[in-house]
Amino acid sequence: MDFTDNDTKAINTIRVLAADMVFKSQSGHPGAPMGCAPMAHLLFSRFMNYNPKNPLWPNRDRFVLSNGHACALQYILLHLTGYPTTMDDLKQFRQLNSKTPGHPESHVTVGIEVTTGPLGQGFGNSVGLAIGEAHMAATFNRPGFELFNNYTYVFLGDGCMQEGVASEAASLAGHLQLGKLIALYDDNHVSIDGDTNVSFTEDVPKRFEAYGWHVQVVDDGNSDLIGLTRAIEEAKKVTDKPSLIKVRTIIGFGSLNEGTEKVHGSSLKEDDITQLKKAFGFNPDEKFVVPQATYDLYHTKAAKGAKVNDEWNELFEKYKSAHPELGAQLKRRLENNLPEGWAKALPRYTPADKATATRKLSEAVLNKITGVIPELLVGSADLTGSNLTRWKDAVDFQPESTGLGNYAGRYFRFGVREHGMAAAMNGMNAYGGIIPAGATFLNFISYASGAVRLAALSGHQVIYIMTHDSIGLGEDGPTHQPIETMATIRATPHLVDLRPADGNETSGAYLFAIEAKTRPCVLSLTRQDLPQLEGSSVEKTLKGGYVLQEVEGADVTLVGTGSEVSLCVESAKLLKEQGIKARVVSMPSTKLFDEQPFEYRASVLIDGVPAVSVEALSTFGWSRYAHESIGIDTFGASGPWKDVYKHFGMVPDVVAGKVKKAVDFYKKEGSVPSLVRKYFH
Repeated sequence: MDFTDNDTKAINTIRVLAADMVFKSQSGHPGAPMGCAPMAHLLFSRFMNYNPKNPLWPNRDRFVLSNGHACALQYILLHLTGYPTTMDDLKQFRQLNSKTPGHPESHVTVGIEVTTGPLGQGFGNSVGLAIGEAHMAATFNRPGFELFNNYTYVFLGDGCMQEGVASEAASLAGHLQLGKLIALYDDNHVSIDGDTNVSFTEDVPKRFEAYGWHVQVVDDGNSDLIGLTRAIEEAKKVTDKPSLIKVRTIIGFGSLNEGTEKVHGSSLKEDDITQLKKAFGFNPDEKFVVPQATYDLYHTKAAKGAKVNDEWNELFEKYKSAHPELGAQLKRRLENNLPEGWAKALPRYTPADKATATRKLSEAVLNKITGVIPELLVGSADLTGSNLTRWKDAVDFQPESTGLGNYAGRYFRFGVREHGMAAAMNGMNAYGGIIPAGATFLNFISYASGAVRLAALSGHQVIYIMTHDSIGLGEDGPTHQPIETMATIRATPHLVDLRPADGNETSGAYLFAIEAKTRPCVLSLTRQDLPQLEGSSVEKTLKGGYVLQEVEGADVTLVGTGSEVSLCVESAKLLKEQGIKARVVSMPSTKLFDEQPFEYRASVLIDGVPAVSVEALSTFGWSRYAHESIGIDTFGASGPWKDVYKHFGMVPDVVAGKVKKAVDFYKKEGSVPSLVRKYFH
C-alpha cells in the first residue's frame, strides 16, 4: 500500500482541472469533484479493471456517478485514463454539442455506463448493474470459466441519499445480497440550501445496516488514502452483502470557500483558483495542465486492464469450445441479437377465440416467448397475481441462501418499489445481454416516471408491462384509474406507447418491444375481457395505426385504442342502422403511427372524412388524430367496470349519438380540415 508524490499530484490534478473546467464554462459544480478526487483516484488507479480501447468489454468493472452534477470528475478521469475524451472536450464542458454535457449521458460520452443527474437514479442503476453481474455469472460461469465477476462501484452524495428512489433501490439490493456492489457516499454535509443540518440529519450508516448492507466509515476522505484503500479492500471481501463506505469529505477542498455551498454549483473566483494552484504546486498562469507523471500513472492502470481484457477474450474462446451451446448464446446476447425465428412463438388469434383481457393475453405471450428468449428477465412490483407476469416454469431471482430461488432465476419480486424497479431495469439493460421487463398498474408508472424518462433519453431497451389501464379496473376507483397517464407517455420523446386491442395486437406489441433494441416500451393492458377482432393484425400493430374495418363512401372514421377499439366496432354497427357509414381505425401506438410515411398515414386518416377518437382516458393530444374526441377529462369513479363505463358514456349508444352529432356538424360546415396535412406533412 505504497503511495507516492505521484498519487498526490494526480489527485490535485483532478482538483485543479475541475476548477478550470467550471471556470471556463462559467457553469457547473466544482466542489464535489474536488472533494471526491482522492477516492476517485484510488478506484481508477488501484482497483477498477477497465480498457479504454475496448470500453464495452463485458467483464469490466462498472463505475456510476450518481451525483451526476459532479460530472467534471468523471470526464477528467476518462481523459486521464485514455478514453476518447480529449483535453479539448474538457475545455468544451457544458457547451452545445460537446462530448462533455452538463450531466453524464451514456449515449453521448464513451465510457459513461448510465445517464445520471436526477439524484438517486444512478444509485438505482448501479443496483441493476450488480443484478446483471450476478445473473450473468450464475447463468454462464462454469468451473474453470469465471467469465463474469466484475464489481460495480457507485459514488453518491447527500442529495442521492435523500431521494426516495435510492431508498427503494438500497432496500432491494440489501434483500438480494448483491455482494459485488460497492457504494462510496460523499458525505460532505452540503446541499444547495447550505449545510445539511437544515434538512438531513438521519443516521445513514444505521439506515443502510437495517437494509442489510455492510457499512464502513472513513473519517478523512480528503487525505487518508490508506483508510480509503482498506475500506474498499474490506468491502470486496464481503460477498453476501452490498457495501456502503461513508466517506467524510470537504466539498471544494483547497478552495477559499471549501466546506460551503458556495463551491457547490458555482465557479471558483479567479483569485481562488490562483491560490488553489499555488497550494497544490501548479503554475497559476497555466490552465488545463496535466503532468506527464499523472498520465503515466493512469495509462499504466489502463494497460493492465487491457491485459485482463485480453485474458478474458482467451478464456471466452476456450469456453466456447468447452460449452458450445452456452458460448453461442452468450455471444449472441452480447452482440444484442435475438434468437432466430423467436417471433414464431407469438400467439395468433381469430374472432372465434374467446374474449380475454389483454393482461391475460400478455401472460400467454410470456409463457410462449420466455422459453426461446433467455435474456428476457421479467418482474413485478408486488402485483404478480394481477399483472400476470410470471410464467409457468419461472424461477425467482433470489439469493440461494434464502431458499426462494437463485441468481440464474429470471423472475423478479421487486416489491412495492416501482421507482426502484424502473431504475434497476435501466442498469440491467446497461449491463448487456439482458432485456428487462417490469410490471405494475398503469397508473403507478407515475411513481417510476423519473427512471422511465431516463430510459427514453438513454435508449435503454426496457419493457413496462402496465396492466389495469383505465376505468376498466373498476372498484378500486379514481386513485387507481389512470386518466392523464397515456398522454404523458405519448408526450415523452423516444418512449413507445403500445395499447393493444386484442390478442393479435398484444402479440404485435411484444413483437415491437422485443425487437426495439434502443427504445423503451410501455404496454398498456386491460383488466377486463376484450373480444378478438375481425381485421386485427400482429404485423399491422407495428405501424402504430391501421384500418381495422374499411367502408366505401365513409361518413366518419372512428379511431380507438385498446379496450375502446371494440367499442368503436359496436358503435359503428349502431351508426350503420342510422344510415351513417363508419370506418374503424385501431391506433395501438400514436408514436409508431407518427413515424410512418406520409402516404401511409394519409391512407389511414383520409382527407374529407371527419375523425372521432374514442378512448377511456384523457382527450389531451388527440387533436393530432381526430377532429372530435370522446374520452374522460375528469378523474374516474369507483364501481363495477361496466357501470363505470356506462357512467362516463363509454358505451355504444352514447358514443354513436356523439359521433352522429359530429357527422351532422361537418356536413353542415361543408368541409373537413385535413389532419394529416396539418400535423404530418
